[in-house]
Amino acid sequence: MQIAKETDLPELLTHLGYQVRRIGRYHTTAEMDSLRIKDRRKWFRYSQNTGGDAITFLQQFCGKSFSEAVEYLLAFHGRARDSPAKAASSVKRDEVQKPFTLPPRNTDDRRVFAYLHKRGIAPQVIRQFLNSGLVYEDAEHHNCVFVGKNSAGQAKYAALRGTYDRDGKGFRGDVAGSDKRVGFALPYDRSSDQVFVFEAPIDLMSYLTLHRNTPNALALCGLYDGALQAYLADHPQIKRIELCLDADGPGREAARQLQDKYAALGYAVTVEEPRSGKDWNEYLQKRKTPERGR
Repeated sequence: MQIAKETDLPELLTHLGYQVRRIGRYHTTAEMDSLRIKDRRKWFRYSQNTGGDAITFLQQFCGKSFSEAVEYLLAFHGRARDSPAKAASSVKRDEVQKPFTLPPRNTDDRRVFAYLHKRGIAPQVIRQFLNSGLVYEDAEHHNCVFVGKNSAGQAKYAALRGTYDRDGKGFRGDVAGSDKRVGFALPYDRSSDQVFVFEAPIDLMSYLTLHRNTPNALALCGLYDGALQAYLADHPQIKRIELCLDADGPGREAARQLQDKYAALGYAVTVEEPRSGKDWNEYLQKRKTPERGR
């Protein structure tokens, strides 16, 4: 409990995809400018007159129960529940961030393939990403690695997802040194001026299972739109944005803000939500047959 309660909130929110910034003695986010984080451990949102610690933040803004929030924070700290406490790191916060390096690849991708297929994603879609090197299985922990590449084709970001989910609550995290301005995306298709935007790579792959002819798709790996900003700068041909974020409180709030932001910049912005469930993978798993085409 102590480990969970003392989670560094700016680090946690950055991990969740929020754009965290420091203003004087406190931190806030671009997505919720009424949020105030003091002493890196406590938050308060003036617009809703609510506040608390990392546990209550996950409960209120990520829809987690108390126990789910604690489990998530322990995983975020790299500790399993009931494991002995480790000595605090002597590395200072202000030291240079660890360089980004992709985890070593496993000799095969069988666990990742089985995991994604269990989540309802079509084998053709899984192979498409495996063959392109955008998804693979890491050698040490057998996590699913989702690779984000910049416009030059260089890997600059990687999200990790455990291939064993207990009630859908598996390990999630980013590889150290990942650049959140680089998202997980399909290779760019110049024949289309539209991009479909998702929160998570699994939701992007789920949507492709439902709509096989989707030309351009990008996963932000959270709600921070830095990856979308970079994507649009790299591909000025894009004129239309379809926001396919989660159908929950944070996802809908982000979709509203992003729709206003990018419409003001001259883009044609629409919002699409799954017909049921809180995200595209949940919706996919509720369906029996994929939709072919739009």
